Amino acid sequence: MLNDDARQSFTGCRVVITQGIQAMDDMADVLDQVRWYDVFTPENDPYHEHDFGSFRHGDDLIFWKWDYYDVDMGMHSPDASDAAVTTRVLTIMLADEY
Repeated sequence: MLNDDARQSFTGCRVVITQGIQAMDDMADVLDQVRWYDVFTPENDPYHEHDFGSFRHGDDLIFWKWDYYDVDMGMHSPDASDAAVTTRVLTIMLADEY
């Protein structure tokens, strides 16, 4: 699956980390939790796209999510399932930054 491959390797995509995540002393641990996240259920992933996740890290609630742009990053991708026409952007943030 394109989303899982890109999220687990941080390749074939762009990764955006918010200021709140950057300021964490253990940011590498947060990134590892994003990479290996596998708590997908019918309730939080009804379309089996693996495009959003959340988890607790200490006292913080962390969100990660995918957005899909065309290759020029000018508008939404015409077909997110086609890597040739899509730039995947993974955003990792504190929940209160959403």
